[in-house]
Amino acid sequence: MQQALVAAACGYLLGSIPFGYLAGRLRGVDIRKVGSGNIGATNVWRTLGRGPGAAVFVLDALKGALAASLFPSPAAALCGAVGAMLGHSFPVFLGFKGGKGVATGLGVAVGLVPHSAALGLAVWVVIFLCSRYVSLASVAAAATVGAAPWFLDRGGDGCGRIAVCAAVSALAALVVLKHRGNMVRLVRGTENRFCFTKKQLEARARKENGDGVR
Repeated sequence: MQQALVAAACGYLLGSIPFGYLAGRLRGVDIRKVGSGNIGATNVWRTLGRGPGAAVFVLDALKGALAASLFPSPAAALCGAVGAMLGHSFPVFLGFKGGKGVATGLGVAVGLVPHSAALGLAVWVVIFLCSRYVSLASVAAAATVGAAPWFLDRGGDGCGRIAVCAAVSALAALVVLKHRGNMVRLVRGTENRFCFTKKQLEARARKENGDGVR
């Protein structure tokens, strides 16, 4: 029990490290006041560029994976993983207002349920490339990772396996819940698509300007 509590605390502190916020500060920007206002990798990518965005994604994923592997005990590893997700979503260093947990959740899933993580990543890539909606791909991937461990990743047995599956499902639900604003915008048709080219950026700008005129 003591090791599990220590793991949860360490995971929470590790998850609370706001790499997106720190990346913005290195550029003299408060990432919470630009773009979507989120400290996650997508907003960093859109506002600061590909390099910082990719770096934040990798670092956020690594803190999830590390938290899930700091302790050898399965129970402690699970507590560390849950702590990391809660830390990223509700970081003590930023007044408990954090990111949506996609990258950190991926790292946690890799550490706890690797086969489900691979399936979720594949779903994310396919939906993102087809729709160019990061939020839609993230919600679909989270739902996949939340459901898949009950059928895949059958390592362990009994209560231990059930605990891992239940925890992963709950964390996936948290990621979906953090995207509720995005889902409302998707339904309304006002969610921004990711832009790969200058032409796509110009088209989005024209649409936004047009919406502003109306």
